[in-house]
Amino acid sequence: MTSLLDEIKSWVETESPTSNSAAVNRMMDLAQETARRAGLGHERFAGTQGYGDHVLVFAPDDDRTRPGILLLSHLDTVHPLGTLSHKLPYRIEGDQAFGPGIYDMKSGALMALAAWRELIAEGSATPLPIRQLFVSDEEIGSTSSRGLIETLGRKARYVLVTEPARPGGEVVTGRKGTARFSLHVAGRPAHSGTHHAQGRSAVKELARQILDLEALTDPARGITVNVGIIHGGTGANVVPGEATAEIDMRMPDNATGMPVVERILACQAHDPDVTVTVTGGINRPGYSKDAGISALFNHAAHLAAELGIDLRDVSSGGGSDGNFTAALGVPTLDGLGPVGAGAHTLHEHIQISSIQPRKQLLRRLLETLR
Repeated sequence: MTSLLDEIKSWVETESPTSNSAAVNRMMDLAQETARRAGLGHERFAGTQGYGDHVLVFAPDDDRTRPGILLLSHLDTVHPLGTLSHKLPYRIEGDQAFGPGIYDMKSGALMALAAWRELIAEGSATPLPIRQLFVSDEEIGSTSSRGLIETLGRKARYVLVTEPARPGGEVVTGRKGTARFSLHVAGRPAHSGTHHAQGRSAVKELARQILDLEALTDPARGITVNVGIIHGGTGANVVPGEATAEIDMRMPDNATGMPVVERILACQAHDPDVTVTVTGGINRPGYSKDAGISALFNHAAHLAAELGIDLRDVSSGGGSDGNFTAALGVPTLDGLGPVGAGAHTLHEHIQISSIQPRKQLLRRLLETLR
């Protein structure tokens, strides 16, 4: 256990914010080297759109034609470089280990690889070939890696996603879909003192748009609309000519969400002298627990019971790369990483005592799925 925790520490201390492709690629180098030392083959895929590379790991004798198990992991984090040294240093407090990305999801990614290499070291064959994909851009919607995920997902019989467990140890059998939008308002700048009447405030228009957008939230239908980032104006004494907003939407499925997506894309300005433009759309389809996912969960729950774990499942409002594979109809089990809390925060941590049993569950899934 100490050795695996030390490895987790080294992964966490290799900071890898999505926006810094060089940093993410250093993390990919470490994952690739870890796989190589375990005797595994690996292939690297160049990232696109300025994002880092992706790494696929496989057994040397795997011709990658047989349907198998796809372990799906991401190694990018939301934490900027320097978080480790200033705001969230790696540290252990009792049963908790803290660090940027430790919960979401470097520990889970490494635990799956560790479970696999145990089988390799023991010479234990598995009924299905195993592959693990490490991607570099999950935290911003997997725009660079989606095609690769879906290509490999179509070749998989099962997908096991190493996102962290929910705080109570639950795994995830359903996730909301997500949509992202950028809204741009073009007004007319003017001096706020001498020519105020000639101006048309983009910020004023944006404020009205924000209220309209937030009002689209409908908890009863499982729809949320959140305006998360806004920018506008150039000075307190200037009627602002430009303003922008970034919008996140969640929905249970595409059919439920599409009318709201169309409403957002059709936003119209309240002021006829101002222009509003919206771009974006659905970037992750939602999925619900179907027969294939139910059977996979039941199998996992049986294995967990043998390990003394009372495994339960939940549906999550957050998206993951599992959304893509589940939408393809591939049985997908998510949230198989360690127990912890604080994803995307400065108190992100895992429970150290959960590492070993959760790794054993991953191992038993690899050993028994057929």
